[in-house]
Amino acid sequence: MPLRTDVLVIGGGPAGAWAAWSAASQGANVILVEKGYCGTSGATASTGSTVWYVPPIEEKRQAVIEKRLLLSGELADRSWMYRVLEQTHQGVHNLETWGYPFPLDDQGQVYRRSLQGPEYMRLMRRQVIRAGVKIFDHSPALELLVTTDGTVAGAAGIHRQSGERWTVLAGAVVIASGGCAFLSKALGCNVLTGDGYLMAAEAGSELSGMEFSNVYGIVAQGASVTKNAFFRWATFTTEDGSLIEGANAGKGRPLIARTLLKQPVYAQLEADERTKAAMRRAQPNFFLPFDRTSIDPFSQRFPITLRLEGTVRGTGGLRIVDESCATSVPGLYAAGDAASREIICGGTSGGGSLNAAWAISSGTWSGAAAARFAQSLGARLGDRPIFHLNGAGLTSSSYKEALLPNQVVSGVQDEVFPYDRNLFRSEQSLKNSISRLDNLWQTLNQGLAFSPDQALRAREAVAMTATARWMYNTALQRKESRGMHKREDYPDLDQTQNHRLISWGLDRVWVEPNGRSQSSLVKEAVAL
Repeated sequence: MPLRTDVLVIGGGPAGAWAAWSAASQGANVILVEKGYCGTSGATASTGSTVWYVPPIEEKRQAVIEKRLLLSGELADRSWMYRVLEQTHQGVHNLETWGYPFPLDDQGQVYRRSLQGPEYMRLMRRQVIRAGVKIFDHSPALELLVTTDGTVAGAAGIHRQSGERWTVLAGAVVIASGGCAFLSKALGCNVLTGDGYLMAAEAGSELSGMEFSNVYGIVAQGASVTKNAFFRWATFTTEDGSLIEGANAGKGRPLIARTLLKQPVYAQLEADERTKAAMRRAQPNFFLPFDRTSIDPFSQRFPITLRLEGTVRGTGGLRIVDESCATSVPGLYAAGDAASREIICGGTSGGGSLNAAWAISSGTWSGAAAARFAQSLGARLGDRPIFHLNGAGLTSSSYKEALLPNQVVSGVQDEVFPYDRNLFRSEQSLKNSISRLDNLWQTLNQGLAFSPDQALRAREAVAMTATARWMYNTALQRKESRGMHKREDYPDLDQTQNHRLISWGLDRVWVEPNGRSQSSLVKEAVAL
């Protein structure tokens, strides 16, 4: 029998936890479903993060906003940035009230600009439960449910440990399932496969900023920790020891990537003893790979590589249409990395700082709005006819040419992992990747073959394929270099393209500046 609730939150990272707490604080009944374990799963729980926290001093806030606007590629919105600073300030003080152990700085003042992931998410799980939210761990959503008029009215999924299916009928749904790192093995990111994008797009939602999705993190060879702040203290060299000029401070990732296409790259950190100790306290898991292999990164060179973080560290995601973080689909809201952060980051990654603030803010706003939407339905909430969207990869196929989920995953990774396809883009390389991805999409639409225990991986494979197609189709339309999006054939910023690009569609991907034009709507209707 399906469960019923006012608000269903899909995703148990920081944005999902804030959304669930916020909805419950409005008096709504809330269920939260999480692919892993809420409190330990995801990119935040496994590491530390800075927070875009600024006290309510007008000149300080205006200063940080102006600084970020310059970095955004002129795509961020000043009013949204101000709202995020205000909401984050309130959220951080809520954390302090709830018992988060903020440290003291050198002047004896409480330092509220960073969070340790394990303590942060353990606290958020406790607060969510205290608010009366029901948490279903290891219970990923596979598809959204809708009413006859297209309003989102719940979701269906699977319990990973038992293999049983679940259905939750809800007055509103918040997608907080994170971004997509394409199973790159970046720490904490292998649960982040674009599932929310896929489910929302199947319901008719749009995406924004998907061209800004090609972030690579520097890692020691074989490691998974993509927190790059410590590489500010690094010297990068080639195999023969030659210095790679300009490759430090993270700004040289393209330079490192170009070198890696030809030969190995090595790094070595340099810091005084006090800084070394502070590094280990701030990010102990950064040093685990070195400790296990008996390498001293401060006295020995070590080989490095780049690991794709995609939209987890990028800024693309579901398009939100108002200050409540609603999508263009009634009853559906988006928060955290699942929602586009262009409005505060533009085309340049916000790193942990802005992304952490966005999780707090968008989670709080979307949860409260979802509660209001559900409560406005009144008695109608339980009387609406509900339908499945029946997207690709939900049922196993006996089609003789059917692909296996891992074949699809490998096909997508072949397009998004290589630096000369994703980081260094050109019209021809993008068109070549789009052609191969379109063929992959057509084949998987004919059928995927999988056993019951591969049901989740099948949908992840579909989601990653869809995400890559949105990324590259949007990148093809932005004929310039802006933010993290770099075109080899258009190396300069073009002031006539100071607009956001909106993408949508599954069998056919559509891209328009700032939303759907009437001509495209006509084309879409004809295509259908």
